[in-house]
Amino acid sequence: MTEELKARVSYLRGFAEGLDLGEESKEQKVLQKVIDLLEQVSEEVEQLRVDYDELFEYTEAIDDDLTELEEDFYEDDLDEDFYDDDLLDDYNEGFSIECPNCREIVIVDDDILDQEEAIEVTCPGCGEVVLVDDEEWEVDLEELPEELEETED
Repeated sequence: MTEELKARVSYLRGFAEGLDLGEESKEQKVLQKVIDLLEQVSEEVEQLRVDYDELFEYTEAIDDDLTELEEDFYEDDLDEDFYDDDLLDDYNEGFSIECPNCREIVIVDDDILDQEEAIEVTCPGCGEVVLVDDEEWEVDLEELPEELEETED
């Protein structure tokens, strides 16, 4: 592209010289200044293109290096977490709920569900209630209106 710009500016210079407007005419001076300006612009565009290509290659190299680092870093963490017996026990003995307020994962033990009294689980991060299980939530199907009974089937 930059070579095409240079070629077009050179063509324009030759065309202006072929007009034979005279060395001292105002028109010739203006054309010469415009063509000189176009040459400078095409040189700057060429330099910007070279700089862009260098930066693009450098950015790709940084991206590749970062990808390798992420794979090394997160692969080790994933393996440790996956094979951590305490973490596996937590998941085997309960279930997790995401706090709607702070998005922290709250692990609820299965044992808490066996209690007779009402259950209320709060997020340890923000104190928001993430689970409520009391007798008010239990619904007797015989007490439902007929419209709702039909939608449940």
